[in-house]
Amino acid sequence: MTEVTTSAPIDPLQACVDGAYVDEVVEVRAQGPVPPRRALHTIRTEHFDVHNDGDLLHVGHRVPPELVDDDLAGLLADELFGPGWLRGPELFERIFTGTVRTSRSGALDSWELFYRNTMARIEQRIDGRRWPESGTDRHGTIADYAPIYARAEQLLAAGSVLELGCCFGFLSLRIAAGGRRTTASDLSPGTSQLLAAVAPRLGIPLTAVAADAGHFPAPDASADTVLAIHLLEHLDAEHGDRVVAEATRLAARRVVIAVPLEDEADETWGHVRTISLDDLTAWGRATGLPFEVSEHHGGWLVIDKPVSR
Repeated sequence: MTEVTTSAPIDPLQACVDGAYVDEVVEVRAQGPVPPRRALHTIRTEHFDVHNDGDLLHVGHRVPPELVDDDLAGLLADELFGPGWLRGPELFERIFTGTVRTSRSGALDSWELFYRNTMARIEQRIDGRRWPESGTDRHGTIADYAPIYARAEQLLAAGSVLELGCCFGFLSLRIAAGGRRTTASDLSPGTSQLLAAVAPRLGIPLTAVAADAGHFPAPDASADTVLAIHLLEHLDAEHGDRVVAEATRLAARRVVIAVPLEDEADETWGHVRTISLDDLTAWGRATGLPFEVSEHHGGWLVIDKPVSR
C-alpha cells in the first residue's frame, strides 16, 4: 500500500515532461489500448499499471478520451484505492490530475475535454438519459451527484449565487450558464485558477475566487443564495461551524447546505467526519432563522433570511 501525506500543492496547469505528468510524488503516462509487458512488482488493473521505484510512483493509464470526465474518480476508487493498493486523498488527486493532463497535449485542451465530457454527462443524467458509451456510468460518481445538483438548483432563491467549496465548479458552471451572476470559490488556488481559465472556453461567464469558506472576503448579504454542497464533511467541527456562520452572513436570502449521510467518513473522497440530520438541525437552530432539514440523496439544510424591503 502506498500513501502520500505531505508534498507541494498540485498545479493542474503545469506542463507535461516528455508526454508525462510529473511532480515530486507521481509520474503519470498515457499508454496505448494494449498494455505493455508487466514490469516486476507492477499492479495491473483494467485501466492502470502502477509501480513504485522508491523515488516516484509510476502510473500508466489506458483511459480513452471519451472516458475523461469526473467518473474517473470512481474508476480510481474502484480499481486502485478501494482494493487498498493505494491510499490517501492527496495521492488520489495527483493521479486524477495526471490522468486528465495526459489525455491531451495542451494543459487547457485536456481540462476542456474533461469539463465538456463531465458537463454533458451531468446534463444527460439529470435528464434521465444514459450516455452512449457502454458502461461509462458504472463507477457512479456523476450518477451520485447529478441529483444533488438538480435539487440544489431547485432550491435557489431569486438572484445571484455564491458557492463555497466548489471544487471543480460543475454546479456553479451550470447555474451561471442559466444566466445568474455566479461566484465559485475554493480553498485551492490551483482549482480556482483552473476554473477561471476553463469557463471562458466553455462560453460561461463565471467569477472564480480562491478563499477559505470560513473567512470569505465579501460584505454581508453579498449574494442572494449561498451554497455549501458536500463541503462540510471535508472540514473539522470548528471549521465547519465557521463555514455555516459565514454562509449565513454572506446570504441575502437563502443558505443551502448538503452533506452525505455516511456511517463512516470515506477517506478516499477526503471526508474527515460524518454529519447527521441532527447536526444539520443544530446548525439551523443556532442561526435563529427559519430553516428546514430534509433528506434527498443525503442531508439538506435550507436557511431562509428575511428579505429587506
